[in-house]
Amino acid sequence: MFSRFSRRHFAKLAGLSALGLTATPAKPADGDARPAAERHAPSPFPADFVWGTATSSYQIEGAVNEDGRGPSIWDTFAHTPGKIEDGSNADRANDHYHRYKEDVGLIRDLGARAYRFSIAWPRVFPDGSGAANPKGLDFYNRLVDELLKNGIEPYATLYHWDLPQALQDRVGGWQSSDTSKAFGDYAGYVAERLSDRVRNIFTLNEAGRFLNFGYGWGVDAPGLKLPLGELNQARHNVVLAHGLAVQAIRASARAGIRVGPAENIAACVPAFDTPEHVRAAEMATRELNAGFLGVILEGKYTDGFLEYNGKDAPKFTAEELKIIGAKNDFVGLNIYAPQFYIAASDKKPGWSVLPLPASFPHMKSEWLHVGPEVIYWAPRLAAKVWNIDTIYISENGTSSDDKLRADGQVYDLDRIMYLRNYLAQLQRATSEGVPVKGYFLWSLMDNFEWIFGFSQRFGVYHVDFETQARVPKLSASFFRDVVARNAIGV
Repeated sequence: MFSRFSRRHFAKLAGLSALGLTATPAKPADGDARPAAERHAPSPFPADFVWGTATSSYQIEGAVNEDGRGPSIWDTFAHTPGKIEDGSNADRANDHYHRYKEDVGLIRDLGARAYRFSIAWPRVFPDGSGAANPKGLDFYNRLVDELLKNGIEPYATLYHWDLPQALQDRVGGWQSSDTSKAFGDYAGYVAERLSDRVRNIFTLNEAGRFLNFGYGWGVDAPGLKLPLGELNQARHNVVLAHGLAVQAIRASARAGIRVGPAENIAACVPAFDTPEHVRAAEMATRELNAGFLGVILEGKYTDGFLEYNGKDAPKFTAEELKIIGAKNDFVGLNIYAPQFYIAASDKKPGWSVLPLPASFPHMKSEWLHVGPEVIYWAPRLAAKVWNIDTIYISENGTSSDDKLRADGQVYDLDRIMYLRNYLAQLQRATSEGVPVKGYFLWSLMDNFEWIFGFSQRFGVYHVDFETQARVPKLSASFFRDVVARNAIGV
């Protein structure tokens, strides 16, 4: 059941809207006397580029019954027979709750100066709303202090899929706007207590994944298969939650707080780089992201989105759209693989999606097709379509068939191949002025990989889930070198 689903399912929304002209790549100045190879080499990443790594609470923390934490929908789902490929759960996972100081040391050893982690909503509000758990933020206070002590900037994510089970039971989770309001209250509570040290907050991580997979196809928690109209209303409640969280954070946090979403953008790549195909990819980027990023960044649903969904379009008010469209300070883009290759078309809507050949290469995860150019095109197109001035690559990385060898090492050359090519394309983007300000490698270490359990490994540190030993893979050395150079070595 697991291989049927891929990240290309995340945003299957047809569109009818046209966009403006394509951006023009930077060109060397006339009379540049440098050798040709040097003249065409991209500049290093900007001097203030943020290099970080990322994890999420349910995937690494464990300690699911400690210090007043309530159950999440993933606790329930992972304990339901047949839902997780290898029959595992994240009750212990990486035991990060007790080993966080060791894990902060791993980040420091990579040379990374930023860490994107998520806060478990059920630790802070075990019932989703109402009375806060007095010990709920204690762990994150300790974690933030440890990060800062090691010179690592904390970037917090408020929601990485672990919805309190109580909200699912009481109001149907994201099927109700009560959950949107509860999320806003939770966001304000956390911001008030952490913003003296945490200056950057991501609201929701990958709405396109947790909503479609969890409420549409029943593959992820909570395992529902809603009809389209109900699914779209839940979709609206999710983006409303983002807007309410932005408002609450700005009202509750210290001055200077920065906030934005982290979304697995429906990543479009033009068939090849000609003006007509690039413009088609711009149009497709806007339409295929209309239900999440689009409405957040425009404060409205596109005509194409509403027309496509017809009677199943979400119900909303003008006031809700105003809240959803609250100004963001940055946009996080989770980019792993090209989801859509786009060609210009003389038929409505002006673009078409090209079929992916069966022979298209992929990593160990079958959905993770290798298309390094996507990390150049997705932020370039997003910045053009929505006039974004600050983008973070909030996730990028790959699974690998990692094996501990007889010498105790992991030689994950395929992961190094993947990262080298993707980061070279990202360096190309920043050298051409695409406003990507930072990169968060997914993931710091192997973890509980949702429906795949522990069978898929994404970390640059190998984890033995029996002994909890962490071992740096060869890719950890590669990433350390990239960070030190602030560039991809040739």
